[in-house]
Amino acid sequence: MLKKSVISAAILAMPLSVVVVTSPAADAASGIYRNCTALHHKWKHGVGRAGAHDKTSGTPVTNFFHSTKQYRIAMNKNRGLDRDKDGIACESR
Repeated sequence: MLKKSVISAAILAMPLSVVVVTSPAADAASGIYRNCTALHHKWKHGVGRAGAHDKTSGTPVTNFFHSTKQYRIAMNKNRGLDRDKDGIACESR
């Protein structure tokens, strides 16, 4: 009788432990960035390919995260992150 009670309690508890909540942080952790605001939660100044240079008439941004791999992951999910096509997604000062 006790064994049946334990099994019943375990079966009832299972659905409660399978609840999944998606949030922007979960998207950012997986490399999916809907916009630059979501990307800036992980990399404050953007992410760019190794050796990329900011195209600007003013002072170029140099403190972005340099990672060709992470840049490609972000760009595969959202091509609009690098609007000026300089190899740096969502660059900011």
